[in-house]
Amino acid sequence: MRSVTLLLAAGLAGVLAAAAGCAPSDESDTAAPAASGSGGPATSCAPAQLKTVAAGRLTVGTDDPVYPPWFADNKPESGEGFEAAVAYAVAGKLGYTKDQVTWTRVTFNNAIAPGPKAFDFDINEFSITEERKQAVDFSSPYYDVTQTVIALKSSKIAGAKRIADLKDAKLGAQVGTTSYRSITEVVKPSAGPAVYNNNDDAKKALQNGQIDGLVVDLPTAFYITGAEITDAAIIGQLPPTTGTPEQFGLVLDKGSRLTGCVSGAVDALRTDGTLQRLQQQWLSAAQGAPTLA
Repeated sequence: MRSVTLLLAAGLAGVLAAAAGCAPSDESDTAAPAASGSGGPATSCAPAQLKTVAAGRLTVGTDDPVYPPWFADNKPESGEGFEAAVAYAVAGKLGYTKDQVTWTRVTFNNAIAPGPKAFDFDINEFSITEERKQAVDFSSPYYDVTQTVIALKSSKIAGAKRIADLKDAKLGAQVGTTSYRSITEVVKPSAGPAVYNNNDDAKKALQNGQIDGLVVDLPTAFYITGAEITDAAIIGQLPPTTGTPEQFGLVLDKGSRLTGCVSGAVDALRTDGTLQRLQQQWLSAAQGAPTLA
């Protein structure tokens, strides 16, 4: 997704390099050595060697607003929520302390569009797709996700058991997300999907009866139905658009010198169990939803 979702369009290089005092990257610098699996960064991935947007600091991007369970109270700097915690864990693997991390707000679509970035990496439920790889780099995946349909309990699709039961439904999703692609490529309803700038707008449309169902990622679906729209329910999970599991990755500038180091940090967090622990802490409710066939 972004979302349980819908989500989905090129170098820190010259422009940012000039602004931040960094040398432009080239092909040979793209695959930097990864962080060591023992928990500390490899020498070439230490902060003193990393060409970041702001010297000695790590700038992390995300959207505005951001939502639970990925973030808490629209305050990524708190470290509360799964993605906020993952961002700080990656920073720690690279050798940055929490007070050396700066957050910047970037809309979902702008983050994955071609062109120089104002962040070192962005975390915002970005599903890794081949299309997006043409414009940006992705880190190793940090989370496997499924897209999910939610609806008001009074909706005509409340009892849906199969994808075919959604064919006549008006579905909605956030613009540019894999949630949106799941509607157009998996459900393929007779009516075109409604598209919203953010999930707040999409949720209001659901509550107001403007759409029959909303597609978001599974953890977001559990939060919306459990804490925000209590007269809504999860209808079911959708199969992936490509036949392979959908995964979230950190977004970096195309050809970024940091991509190898950031991927190495994510890999180390997976190996040492940190990612699994953070999933259990922040996303434990997101399980057991039915799957629509």
